[in-house]
Amino acid sequence: MSTSPAAPIAPREQAFRGALLHFLGDPDELGDSAHEHFDDGLLVLHDGKVAAAGAARALLPGLPDGAEIVDYSGKLIMPGFVDTHVHYPQTDIIAAYGEQLLEWLERYTFPIERRFADPEYAREAADFFLAELLRNGTTTALAFTTVHPQSTDAFFTAAQGRGLRMIAGKVMMDRNCPEFLRDTAESAYTDSKALIERWHGKDRLLYAVTPRFAPTSTERQLELAGRLLDEHPGVYLQSHVAENKSEVAWAAELYPWSRSYLDVYDHFGLLRPRAVYAHCIHLDAADRERMGETGAAMSFCPTSNLFLGSGLFDLDAAKRHRVRVGIGTDVGGGTSLSMLRTLDEAYKVAQLRGQRLSPLRAFYLATLGSARSLYLDDKIGNFVAGKEGDFIVLDLAATPLMARRVVNTADLVERLFVLMMLGDDRSVLATHVMGRRASARSSP
Repeated sequence: MSTSPAAPIAPREQAFRGALLHFLGDPDELGDSAHEHFDDGLLVLHDGKVAAAGAARALLPGLPDGAEIVDYSGKLIMPGFVDTHVHYPQTDIIAAYGEQLLEWLERYTFPIERRFADPEYAREAADFFLAELLRNGTTTALAFTTVHPQSTDAFFTAAQGRGLRMIAGKVMMDRNCPEFLRDTAESAYTDSKALIERWHGKDRLLYAVTPRFAPTSTERQLELAGRLLDEHPGVYLQSHVAENKSEVAWAAELYPWSRSYLDVYDHFGLLRPRAVYAHCIHLDAADRERMGETGAAMSFCPTSNLFLGSGLFDLDAAKRHRVRVGIGTDVGGGTSLSMLRTLDEAYKVAQLRGQRLSPLRAFYLATLGSARSLYLDDKIGNFVAGKEGDFIVLDLAATPLMARRVVNTADLVERLFVLMMLGDDRSVLATHVMGRRASARSSP
């Protein structure tokens, strides 16, 4: 049994005062009307869900007697970050030196994932991983587990105990991997089906069918992945595509009949709404157009792409083809669970591409944009009434350097840029889940 703490029920009426920022749409499309910002704001929750968000002076008089009021004046309250691609078992190999993707999998990833056959190891790793997510301000993630069903049970048990909105799935992998991590097409289907029935839609948990990537699945396994999606409407699909040029060439050898790497997934019905593909670097215009047509989403994983030398994500091309894009930390190829550190690297990737990622669009992508890529923007991602009350409290003066630099900013956009370039886990003062404080920064 997991020792994750049970999630207590939040008080019926809560109000949180501080500067508020959230997004109603994409700043690249809506301009200044895409966001709402209140220097002195109030976020009001009823039974853990948003009742109102706006100016404190307008909302304070309407609070009922007995409402819990928490004062975060001087801090910035935002919706919780949403991580659209991460591997919880790879926490223990973050910052593993010296390899590119395929060699890195063989040298580091597969050996550590073997340990998740042990339910106790998986339980402890899941507890640590989720605590780290919360400490970094991430309240929802789309996560890979391992090939072992018990690793998925451990993750969901830990997430359920914390009351989190999480999506995860057992890795499907029946070739081109070590025997100790290999399932079969039929066993992966059977195990995944049982996990879907056990976890999907339970409390705030959702399931993702998870073929690791096309080179480690046979055609039969990909066919059965599509069957699982057809049999269980609302279930997600997560995988990788076109991360590394050697990987793309390998996929072409294994699937010589396919027009492209992405076309392999399309052939088996795996491009559709709630399908999320990490990386999507080495795609052509036809691939991107197809992702836009089908409603599949891309997860932009800048720290991983730079660390493994994979390439530079083309954010402007995704926008031209109307593809949904979210941000992924991709730990352990990624080098931080902090969305702030990830946005820092996303900005630099755009710069190297000759593109511009504004601070407003960066924070949109880390919140509402990522929620949209997961088709969860009806539940999370901003402070519209009725949304689930997952939010974070950010300290723009968390370090001496930030405190000095933010004094010399002229407006919100400049302050956000300082936050995304200089901020990290120290900038997250508190993380709230459905109104309950789930993580708080220790005093120095």
